[in-house]
Amino acid sequence: MMKECLQFLIEPAKKLKLRLKETRKKVKLVKKEPLTESQLFIMELARELNRLCQRSDILAHIWMGEDIWPPHACREFIVETANILGMKENTEKSVEVYADVYPEKRDWKAHLLSMLEQGGEYDMGPFKRVIMDWTRDQRSRHPNGVWPGEAVLIMLDDVELQWKRGHLSHLDSAVELLIYVLLGEHLDKEFIPRLWLAQKQRTQKIGCTGYIPHTVWNWICDASVEVTLDPETANPVLLLSEDHKRMHCGLERREVSSSLRRFDGWWCCSASNGFSSGRHYWEVEVGDRDWRLGVAKESALCKGYRPLNPQSGYFTLRLERGTELKAVTVPATYIRQALIPQRVGIYLDFEEGQLSFYDIKRRAHIYTYSERFTEKLYPVFGTVEMVRQLVIRPADVREPCLCKGPCLFC
Repeated sequence: MMKECLQFLIEPAKKLKLRLKETRKKVKLVKKEPLTESQLFIMELARELNRLCQRSDILAHIWMGEDIWPPHACREFIVETANILGMKENTEKSVEVYADVYPEKRDWKAHLLSMLEQGGEYDMGPFKRVIMDWTRDQRSRHPNGVWPGEAVLIMLDDVELQWKRGHLSHLDSAVELLIYVLLGEHLDKEFIPRLWLAQKQRTQKIGCTGYIPHTVWNWICDASVEVTLDPETANPVLLLSEDHKRMHCGLERREVSSSLRRFDGWWCCSASNGFSSGRHYWEVEVGDRDWRLGVAKESALCKGYRPLNPQSGYFTLRLERGTELKAVTVPATYIRQALIPQRVGIYLDFEEGQLSFYDIKRRAHIYTYSERFTEKLYPVFGTVEMVRQLVIRPADVREPCLCKGPCLFC
């Protein structure tokens, strides 16, 4: 009996030992897989930047091999960085112009992507030399390193924390930020979020940045404005609250006054006030079946059922049939979301030509329109909900911070 009991314990132990042995073999194989030249170059670049920027050790995760980027990501980063540094050498413009580098370089970007699709290491030598020459120049200019500033250090702490939690796949954002620190030698609190929004959202480079850093999120929320519904534009089927902050669908069409600005097809309503300059942010609680949020040009037509897309003067995000979340572009851009947002934040920067949408609960970026706005824009809202109201939240109400315990960043 004792022997059978022991046998009962021995067999699983043997199987566990075999599994551990196989796991160790796999780990060894992964470790032995050689790094590409571009991966090694990124590790060396991280080491140089780590030396140049005082009181910042975040890039040690890269040059010590804890954060190894995929080869294609390394190659793309090298070419993009070399292009930016090359522009810096050949122009007298200040660092602030680099917030618009990518929108002006779409042809170059397409060429880069075509090159990367070919695979292999390609001929990266010229791009690497530009970066190496720049790092040598920085060492000679700043033998004692550069103080990045308190705002940058807070941002780096935030990025590192999110990387450790798995919210960021790689630390490329930290490398980019420190390169811009050295280009400008100092980035103030306002420039950091502008830079992040331009590089990570206007170009739709959101593979690893659905997450929004605290500094950026607070800056967005600082642009909060009060938005109210305009009853003169509401479709006759819509019922508005007395404070013009809520709306839902009624059972039948109301008798309403005639207005050129009134929607008579789509179940939509515009805001009372529009924006022709500046930064503006507002939040909306939405239903779970079908809704539409965004902005419309002052000249946009609202009669009938014409498509509400950029060609007709509308820049909107829509949930259709409770499952399809899409930006109403031409053709439509379908957005894969693990969870359909219940609260949506809309951020408009008129001068930058940026209209972004956020999932407030998850504090995550959903989609950005990058346009050149030339006329007044009015927030627009749509719903088919009869029970659940669409609600515009007050400007002074913010979602609690996601940090556990006291927040170090707000």
